[in-house]
Amino acid sequence: MCKVMKVHRSGYYQWLNQPISDREKENQKLLTHIKDAYKESNGVYGSRNIHKDLKELGIHVNKKRVARLMSEAKLYGVGTYKRKPYSRAGAVHKAHPNYVKRCFIVDKPNDTWVSDITYIRTKEGWIYLATVLDLYSRKIIGWATGHRQTTPLI
Repeated sequence: MCKVMKVHRSGYYQWLNQPISDREKENQKLLTHIKDAYKESNGVYGSRNIHKDLKELGIHVNKKRVARLMSEAKLYGVGTYKRKPYSRAGAVHKAHPNYVKRCFIVDKPNDTWVSDITYIRTKEGWIYLATVLDLYSRKIIGWATGHRQTTPLI
């Protein structure tokens, strides 16, 4: 094989038996920390979150290096699911009147309440969080969660 590659046998064996470099030793040590953080996240975290975890541990390393080491070790984070759930297709939604009319300055408590619905993705599916906020104090008056966007939730 050395003749085909036009390499001396002594050069091949010297290359084969060369000691591991300091950089490679450091990469191996760093990879153990990366694998621990990856395992701790149940295989969800990508290179950005792993980098944050390492930074919290006091290990300062470049994001690209973490990404390269993870790629070489075939450790991939779980991407987010972009599509938000919709209500029934073809359902007619009644538009409610806008009483606030974008005037968010309030003089007394419990004069104006506003609400919002937030979609939260979990492993089991979507959860809906409905909140009611007092504009004067900016405090949450009430909240509810549910698996469906139904009237009792809102």
